[in-house]
Amino acid sequence: MPKRVVFEGVKRSEELNLANIGHDTATYIISVMQIRMKDDGSVEKIDRPDSGQNFADRNFRFFPHTVTLAPNEVQAVKVQLIKSSELATGEYRSHLYFRAIRNSDPLGEKELQKDSGISVKLVPVFGMSIPVIIRVGENTSKVSFSDISFHLEKETDPVLKITFNRTGNMSVYGDVQIDHISLQGKVTRVGTIKGVAIYTPNALRHLQFELYKINGIDYHTGTLQITYNSSNDTKLSEAEINLN
Repeated sequence: MPKRVVFEGVKRSEELNLANIGHDTATYIISVMQIRMKDDGSVEKIDRPDSGQNFADRNFRFFPHTVTLAPNEVQAVKVQLIKSSELATGEYRSHLYFRAIRNSDPLGEKELQKDSGISVKLVPVFGMSIPVIIRVGENTSKVSFSDISFHLEKETDPVLKITFNRTGNMSVYGDVQIDHISLQGKVTRVGTIKGVAIYTPNALRHLQFELYKINGIDYHTGTLQITYNSSNDTKLSEAEINLN
């Protein structure tokens, strides 16, 4: 925590709390990786920036690079902005990757029995990345919705599809909330998705998800109100779809 770092204004440093929630001592290796976001929200690792994309790794540093934590232990990782005066107006983004290296002999693990001279042992490797974003200058980004559609899969599962359209010079990030408004005016929260990002240089992101099945909600009537709010509750975009 937190799950993203944004340097803008006078902010020059951030502390991340890294916690080991496992049952064994683990070593975490922290590195920098570059990521491209696709229109469906999935990501892939890249080595060179796309057109309109700027990497941030030359303008921040972090320490330590390796952390060993006992179960339930927490340590702070400090991220500092550097050489910011060299940056032109715009947004710069790279990702910190936290990879857990498990203890070679975890507690409570039984020795494998070998009956043919060959054994296979699968050990999961856990890792996660968080964006480090540097913003310079005025943020001109805006978001709108298009291609909103709703249908009932198998006649019972409510599914909503939305296309996010981003314009401007910086990424957007926020939470999506969907409310059902009945013909009588009753408002019921039927969907929430936290942490929806559209990174530069992407102009689009397609989102599809199931709404809640709630007794008394008739998805054949009324309206769905869709709101996209930033982390500080600023409304980025909103729209309504008529279900009648």
